[in-house]
Amino acid sequence: MEFSARTTISATPMAVWAILTDAEHFPDWELNVTRVEGRIALGERITVHTRLSERAFPVTVTAFEPGARMVWASGLPLGLFRGERTFTLHALDGGATEVTTREVFSGLLLPLIGRTIPDLQPAFDQFAEALKTEAERVAA
Repeated sequence: MEFSARTTISATPMAVWAILTDAEHFPDWELNVTRVEGRIALGERITVHTRLSERAFPVTVTAFEPGARMVWASGLPLGLFRGERTFTLHALDGGATEVTTREVFSGLLLPLIGRTIPDLQPAFDQFAEALKTEAERVAA
């Protein structure tokens, strides 16, 4: 099971990266997020609170390549269930950035747990649009 969204932003990869890694200000532009606890950095554990669920989502930052790629991962022991969100930034000509956000759910319990996961595509689309709006506002 996976969800993804892609957008082109009129801002540099590092400008977009600064927004994606600013935990304190995530709720200022991402309407589905109410709070991000922790520091967004390699190996750090952060907790994301959303309007989409009463449950908070603890994730670990497992990849952190400034201006290029970041991965947030969580799951159950023994690979029974895993969620992995990847943010990929690709520099385009003229100082723009293509951003892809993709979440993949996997594991032996996916058939059971997957039935409880709502359609997240609208939230991914909204995230892409909100990130674009915020990055272009800051870059202006």
